[in-house]
Amino acid sequence: MTATRARSRIRHIRSRTTRDQPRPNLPQLSLHSPIGDLTVSEENGAIVAVDWGWGRDQAETPLLARARDELFAYFDRALTRFDLPLAPAGSAFQQRVWAALQAIPYGETCRYAEIAARIGSVPRAVGQANGANPIPILIPCHRVVAAGGLGGYSGGDGAATKRALLDLEAAPLL
Repeated sequence: MTATRARSRIRHIRSRTTRDQPRPNLPQLSLHSPIGDLTVSEENGAIVAVDWGWGRDQAETPLLARARDELFAYFDRALTRFDLPLAPAGSAFQQRVWAALQAIPYGETCRYAEIAARIGSVPRAVGQANGANPIPILIPCHRVVAAGGLGGYSGGDGAATKRALLDLEAAPLL
């Protein structure tokens, strides 16, 4: 193994190890939703994650309470745009994809290829960044569909959850 490959392998192992370990003491707040339990996490005054399931440690901060209230309003079809500070951790490319996702209006969809063309990439890379989105719903990765249909979804119950979110947004606003 060359020295360059060895350094690359060490960097990969370190990044994977860091990523797989839970972040200590992140305030998080869980809520029941029509698509299952969700846990919202905050770090340094910004939302950094929305995960499926009920979080172990609960801490209601003003920002997490606001996120919970906005998610409830969204699921009640009373909110079409979130107004929360977001800080998703990801590469520069992922950040570009996630910014493009946030530009997709409520109730509309966009194809992977359209986002790829917009940011100068390819659909497969957009799909991978979309699947790595740490703040689903708030960064609406569910609004991206495949050329031949719905496409995949890595959250909740997969495609059924994506369909439920798209159906929710297609319903008349209250």
